[in-house]
Amino acid sequence: MKELDPDRTEEFWADIAVQGAPLVEPVAGEDGDLWLTFLYRTTDAIGGVSVFGGPAGWDPPRNQMRRLGGTDVWYLTVRVRGDLRCTYRLAVDDVETPDLDWRERTAEWFADPLNPARFVFPADEALGSDETVVSLVELPDAPAQPWIAPRSGGRQGELAQYSHRSEILGNERRIWVYTPPGYRPDDEPYPLCVFFDGDTVRGTMPMDTILDNLILDARIPPMVGVLVDSLTQEIRDRELPCGAAFLEYLTDELLPWARERYRITTDPALTIVAGQSHGGQAAAFAGLRRPDVFGNVISQSGSFWWSPEDDPEHEWLTRQYAEAELQPVRLYLEAGLMERGLTPDHGPSILVANRHLRTILRIKGYDLEYAEYNGGHDYACWRGSLADALVALAAR
Repeated sequence: MKELDPDRTEEFWADIAVQGAPLVEPVAGEDGDLWLTFLYRTTDAIGGVSVFGGPAGWDPPRNQMRRLGGTDVWYLTVRVRGDLRCTYRLAVDDVETPDLDWRERTAEWFADPLNPARFVFPADEALGSDETVVSLVELPDAPAQPWIAPRSGGRQGELAQYSHRSEILGNERRIWVYTPPGYRPDDEPYPLCVFFDGDTVRGTMPMDTILDNLILDARIPPMVGVLVDSLTQEIRDRELPCGAAFLEYLTDELLPWARERYRITTDPALTIVAGQSHGGQAAAFAGLRRPDVFGNVISQSGSFWWSPEDDPEHEWLTRQYAEAELQPVRLYLEAGLMERGLTPDHGPSILVANRHLRTILRIKGYDLEYAEYNGGHDYACWRGSLADALVALAAR
């Protein structure tokens, strides 16, 4: 960004208030690359402004704005491709301390007041979570997402909520069951997709609308969806990562319960298990351990860097796939080009770990579709490519 004459700050900011931000400018001599400039202004005496998410990343100094000399305007410019989609938030004087809870810290982050495009994580009274609003960037060449918006006059399925108790896990959680338009309990058994993090995917994805639209356009057959609540973050982090007990809950408690109430297939070739992050890892684990139940796996940004606490080597699940016999499972894996940061315990990045698993699966001979998108660990990206994954696995 060019230097700004302090005497023209008001004039410049008046233009920005109309134009909005981040600014998008072509990179001279480079076809397709763009400069993306985040802006913030305050008359308060502050130490700094940070951008969290998207191409700015999550860590200083890369994500820190610079003060435009002699003015009260702060900026950060990054070079990006024209197909970027991402979300981000801003923070003033953000400080990371060991004793500061993540939720407390991020409560001080805020959406960019100059960017009208928003992505909303709905409030969830059952989980005690408030609505979270973040800023959204979708550059001109970002992949289209034609399946995420409800269609006026289009037939809609139904989403019913239940409470389900697990004796295996010793807890009770919400379950949502999606039935397609025209569902009839006396039809042939319907294909099934089990979605993890149901408390999130029913809102931010939004899963039921995506299924409605894909079915309406005959891109996938009518299917039943079972959405599994993750309860708290602590429980999610304990149950989902290659959790044998959680998998047993799915196969021995939840699916028998669902099949008593709905006309659902028992054919693994017509059964999909899907998740994001730890949920994607859990889906791949389910396919490896129980291919007799789950014959299709959707993993979006799966946390394949993970290993148990007593294992000093990362990528535990990838090693299991490498050592096991080839299983009758089809997989859709994807990861974001911006998922390059180190993961907990200094493990490989999500992008690197997904590429490694991709290579192992291909060597082993699995039926695999692998994709990468220009974005990060982001529901704004996953909500679009979930449709691609469902078409890849359910339409065959």
